[in-house]
Amino acid sequence: MKRILNIGLVLVASITMVSCFDTAKPNYQYMPNMYEPMGYETYSESDAFFNDQSAMLPAEGSIPRGWQPYDYEDSNDGLLLAKAELKNPLTVTEENLSEGERLYEIYCAVCHGEKGAGQGILVKNEKILGVPSYADPGRVITEGGVYHVQMYGLNSMGSYASQTNELERWQITQHVMNLKAALEGTPLATPVAETVEEAMAEAVDAVMDEAESTSEEEN
Repeated sequence: MKRILNIGLVLVASITMVSCFDTAKPNYQYMPNMYEPMGYETYSESDAFFNDQSAMLPAEGSIPRGWQPYDYEDSNDGLLLAKAELKNPLTVTEENLSEGERLYEIYCAVCHGEKGAGQGILVKNEKILGVPSYADPGRVITEGGVYHVQMYGLNSMGSYASQTNELERWQITQHVMNLKAALEGTPLATPVAETVEEAMAEAVDAVMDEAESTSEEEN
C-alpha cells in the first residue's frame, strides 16, 4: 500500500510540473551572461549611435583587416599599366608553386586546361569557346597582367577576387607563368631555398658536384 502511495505521489508531482511548463518562456538562467549578448544586436535601435542605428557604414577610407588596396583601375589602361609595372612579390618556393597549382586546378583548369593550352573540360565539351593558349603568338602575358585579370576578369572570364585572397592570386600567377614557360619551352621558375640551412646545404652540394666533376676530368 505504501509503495502504491509513493508511486502515486511521484505521478501527481510529475503531472503538476509538466502542466506548469510554458514553452513560450525559458527556464531559469543561472548564468545569463552566456545567453544574453552584451553587445548591440545587429540592426537594433540604440540612442548610442547616430540616427539610432547600430548598423553603420565603415568610416570613409577604412580598410578591412587583411586586405590591401589595389591601385590599378578596372579598364584597358589599368590592365596595360599592371602588365608593365606589377610584379609578383612572392618568392618562388615549393609551397607557393604547389599551392598555386592546386588553386589553378580548382578555379582555372576547367576553362584554361591543366597545361594552360586552353583545352579545359568546358572547352572540350563546347560549353564555352575561344579560350586561347598561354603560348599563343602575340599574347603578352606578364605577372601583373595575370593578377589583374584575376582581380577584375576579362571578356567572358569573371572576377575571382571574391573566391581568392591576395596571396592565393599571386600563387596562381606563379603557376600560370610556369605553364606559359613550359608551353613555350623556356626555363621555368625554380624554387629558392626557404631557410639559411637549405641555402647552405645547396651551396655545399654545388661545391661537391664541382669537385666530383673536376676529379672525373683529371682521371
